[in-house]
Amino acid sequence: MKTNNYQKSGELFNRALKVIPTGVYGHLGPAESCFIPVDAFPFFSTHAKGPYFWDVDGNRFIDYMCAYGPNILGYNDPDVDAAVKQQMEKGNCVTSPSFAMVEMAEKLVDTVEMADWAFFAKNGGDVTSFALMIAKAATGKKKTIMVKGGYHGVAPWTQKIGHPGIVEEDITNNIYVDWNDIDQLEKVILANKDEIACFISTPYHHPVFEDNQMPAKGYWKKVRKLCTDNNIVLAIDDVRCGFRLDMKGSDHYFGFEADLMCFCKALGNGWNFSAICGSEKFRDAASSVMYTGSYWMSAVPFAAGKATIDKLDRLNAPEYLSKLGKKLQDGLVSSGKKHGFDLKVSGHPSMWFMRITNDDSFMIHQEWVSECVKRGVFFTNHHNLFMNCAMTEEDVKFTHEVAEEAFKVVRLNHPEL
Repeated sequence: MKTNNYQKSGELFNRALKVIPTGVYGHLGPAESCFIPVDAFPFFSTHAKGPYFWDVDGNRFIDYMCAYGPNILGYNDPDVDAAVKQQMEKGNCVTSPSFAMVEMAEKLVDTVEMADWAFFAKNGGDVTSFALMIAKAATGKKKTIMVKGGYHGVAPWTQKIGHPGIVEEDITNNIYVDWNDIDQLEKVILANKDEIACFISTPYHHPVFEDNQMPAKGYWKKVRKLCTDNNIVLAIDDVRCGFRLDMKGSDHYFGFEADLMCFCKALGNGWNFSAICGSEKFRDAASSVMYTGSYWMSAVPFAAGKATIDKLDRLNAPEYLSKLGKKLQDGLVSSGKKHGFDLKVSGHPSMWFMRITNDDSFMIHQEWVSECVKRGVFFTNHHNLFMNCAMTEEDVKFTHEVAEEAFKVVRLNHPEL
């Protein structure tokens, strides 16, 4: 099987380094994304369609990162693109916002079980930050409980002391608890009586470099009761999981009701906007907070969002993604076992995490991932992965073939295993 060449990608990256800090910044860059070895990965694309993208050297990849989540229907989905084109002819950023914003809010309220209202921004971090502001406005309290290892964006409150640019005051009102530990949560609430405004968490635990963890039986119902009894706002960061587990929201999937729900990633199939949905109880608090942005009411993403949710509904996307994901992951595990590798899969089949457990250093897993990428299957080695609705049984079959060859190569490279 042919392996990729990345000559043009390397040349472009050297150009980028001269004019952009780190060349490609944030979670898409080779440093942040842990592209190891760096020469196994492409840095720049030319175009994308369905479940694939092509890099500047002409290599095609089945993309299991799905642009880190936004691509849920497939790149350049025809129904979404048609809605976008129609709206572009009417207008996008206008002094008076388009009524498309109202229609998008109605769509979310009709779709998300807990939602009585919706508010729009651009990034997931915009709405997680807004969730905290709403909670503080509603309760008059200042502290936030977060799960250790959880990710809610890059605002100063989401980071840790010691990170460049972060000072103690940024995180002084944060309290951290372990995932799934109700006893610890109860003790923290008791120790900070009448000071906690918000408990924010993803619906299941999906940190980087760690196995994903589903909620223990009864966990969310107990959390819900603790929050209700102590006047704590329960905010769920559904930025990654949203519409992949349940069209009605991941809180609905796990059998409880959040006060606030944050969405982004899959909301518009790549057309950038985010949303926070809330229950009636928090409408006034949301209304009281001054919060806005230059492009937050642009109409084109709302048109994309309406088309995306309609199509996800028609396709019964959560079921499709789950079934195809399970087939993919079962085959990968089986192939690994055949070659003496224990590939552990965790999380939900539509958005899973995997690692080879034979080596605690992660190096064997990184090597296997890099061999897959060089053959046209784009995984990353430390982050959860995503399915999308454009993926087919043929794509799964090809992925299994690539994974098989990659396991063979790694086995030959490591006779000591």
